[in-house]
Amino acid sequence: MTGPGASGAKDERRLLPVLVLLTFATGLIDAASVLGLGHVFTANMTGNVVFLGFALAHAGIASAASCVQALAAFFVGALVGGRLAGPTSTGRRFTVALAIEAGILAAGWALLGLSGVAAAGAAVEIPLLAFAMGIQNASVRKLGVPDMTTTVLTLTLTGLAADSSLAGGANPRVGRRLTSVAAMLLGALAGATLLSFGLRTTIGAAALVAAVAVLLSGSASSPPTGTAPGPPGRSAAG
Repeated sequence: MTGPGASGAKDERRLLPVLVLLTFATGLIDAASVLGLGHVFTANMTGNVVFLGFALAHAGIASAASCVQALAAFFVGALVGGRLAGPTSTGRRFTVALAIEAGILAAGWALLGLSGVAAAGAAVEIPLLAFAMGIQNASVRKLGVPDMTTTVLTLTLTGLAADSSLAGGANPRVGRRLTSVAAMLLGALAGATLLSFGLRTTIGAAALVAAVAVLLSGSASSPPTGTAPGPPGRSAAG
């Protein structure tokens, strides 16, 4: 007989392709924002806090206004994502959150094609993208899947080194950690390459990837009834 722990592990494995796709989409989005929207992150808020510090010291190339826009929109998106996920995260709630994210990214793609709105550029796109990434980050955090934050890799890379056999560890989840790093890297590479065809192309690609993630998440098992989600700290990263 399979116990609850084994069932939870199975559900976690079924979610991994979804989380890998979201990590890839994050690479696309940050390529679009950093390289195409004034050198500001819309997914990695650690970078924005640092960039804001630079801007306040009149150093660096990011504007303080853009950093504040991104931070504020991300925070609101995380609030919405947290409400969507509720006290416990289920497959259906997670899929709904991802569907909203994909819709926002699609709206960002569409707005860039509208005359007049395109001229607004960063002022429109930065809050939209950061809001979508806030929803993603909060909903993924509620799942509590270790080493799959989808937006930052600091703790993932730390785990690869600190838990390695060289450091006396047992190399736990090494495949998952390497996959997460590779997905972010390939997403950033793809995003930077697609920018040669225009910012709208890169954002459109991210929306498409997020839409595929929505379809996959719909078929993934929700956590077993009565199983508490993992502690928030398991998926948080700085």
